[in-house]
Amino acid sequence: MTTTTIDGRTLTAADVLAVARPDAAGHRAEAVLDEGARKNLVGARDYIDAHFMTDDAPLMYSFNTGVGLFKDQRVRMDEMQAYQRLTVYAHATGMGEPFDAEAVRATMLLRANAFASNFSGPRVAVVDRLLACLNAGIVPVIPSKGSVGASGDLAPLAHLAGAICGFAEAEAYYEGRRMPAREALTLAGLPAEFPLEAKDASALINGSTVSLAVGVLALEDMKRVLKAAEVALALTLEALRAEKAAFDPRVHAARPHKGQAASARNVLRMIGDSERCTEGARVTVFPDEARAPGQAPPPRVQDVYSLRCAPQVHGPVREALAYVDGIMGTEINAATDNPLIFADGADHYTCISAGHFHGAYVAQAMDLLAITATDLGSISERRLARLVDPTMSYGLPRNLLAGKKGLNTGFATVQCTMSALVMENRTLSMPGSVDSIPGKSNAEDHVSNSTWCARKARTIVANVETIVAGEILMACQALSLVADVAREHPLGSGTQAALDAVRKVIAPALSGDRWYQSEMEAALALVRSGAVVAAVEAAVGPLE
Repeated sequence: MTTTTIDGRTLTAADVLAVARPDAAGHRAEAVLDEGARKNLVGARDYIDAHFMTDDAPLMYSFNTGVGLFKDQRVRMDEMQAYQRLTVYAHATGMGEPFDAEAVRATMLLRANAFASNFSGPRVAVVDRLLACLNAGIVPVIPSKGSVGASGDLAPLAHLAGAICGFAEAEAYYEGRRMPAREALTLAGLPAEFPLEAKDASALINGSTVSLAVGVLALEDMKRVLKAAEVALALTLEALRAEKAAFDPRVHAARPHKGQAASARNVLRMIGDSERCTEGARVTVFPDEARAPGQAPPPRVQDVYSLRCAPQVHGPVREALAYVDGIMGTEINAATDNPLIFADGADHYTCISAGHFHGAYVAQAMDLLAITATDLGSISERRLARLVDPTMSYGLPRNLLAGKKGLNTGFATVQCTMSALVMENRTLSMPGSVDSIPGKSNAEDHVSNSTWCARKARTIVANVETIVAGEILMACQALSLVADVAREHPLGSGTQAALDAVRKVIAPALSGDRWYQSEMEAALALVRSGAVVAAVEAAVGPLE
């Protein structure tokens, strides 16, 4: 089993995925606390217990005061354990379907990593408890709705806190079953009770860590989707016998955006040696093409936007992902609690109240991801829509059908499903970060909405991955339908490798309609596994 060490400074998105998501063999990395970070946490907490945790200490928010508008109300030391427990109860107000296991595991890791930076002040036992539950496979049931992304993801994190502490009302998944959290803890060999002490509850529920966890997953998935989208584009270019000129490096040097140039290079890497995307191949009459054999086709001159302008659409997506990657990389190792503690020397700490829990960075980054992902899905759907219409596909069989017409329908409704996802994405891509409703008697008078922004971005990314898989499926169907008539014009090395990878799993529909949903799911699984991109890269080298 691999190990991911957290120290609050060096965690990466790849580390998060290794812990949150099983690999091909079903294994996940185990998370451990760096020994240097452990020593620092213990030292800080010893100071806090000695100097902050007395009834005559100055008021320090959430260390010895209530929260929100009760910030000026002292909590006495003999009330402290009850206060920690009641703080969790007061904020466990989530509703809706629970987050999936990947998002919860990522949240647990990221919250522990934020503590490891030693700015939050919980006991090191809290970090150990989080990691023990994570490594044992306990997945707290966290309702997905109820956070506004300011003062942190209070509601979802309170459900997390209640589960790892063994509250009777909390639930968790363990070994595939949903059960009371206390039962899950006992089955995993952990104590069912975990009492909280001063600042522990506030540290656990503060910070927009759920937003961050969901956002990291969405971003990393979108990186995979973008590569698959360029494979899908190349396959469609081959199916439509498109022009290569729009991908010429000289074109992209004239408008020197790095993203579009990289996209064009990827396409040429796959179809540069294609003989299908040539004038010679266009002379071949496809099955439903409206011209006689031997009749010269009209000059192509240039292709429609969804083909010719693909680098100019894929490129901004690529550059947006680079920006979002920078934001999320910083957030992964950021302290997002309130208040924070700072070492003023070897034996003194200062407590400062501020606003790092506010999720505006994540919210705005996720809105950008949502918008650009939606556009990528939109252009992919316009390409696959062309494949089913012979008047737009230069004679490919209508609906990509090989069986008896009328008796069979073909892939037209596959395109309908993809258009439904595009429309859903267009609604979801409305920015959420510009919305703010004050809460808690105006104590929180501006909020980020980061959790919703991340949730909808992740939904959009999943939809786009389905659309891209649909384009790959349909372009491969088109290529298989004309394989015999176009055999004298080979595909490019990259697209042939992609077609071969798909055909190892999904046979072409050559005799009529089938249960297309099964093939759509199979194509989606191929994209998610990275198998198609891997096959292309094995043939032509790494895609950018």
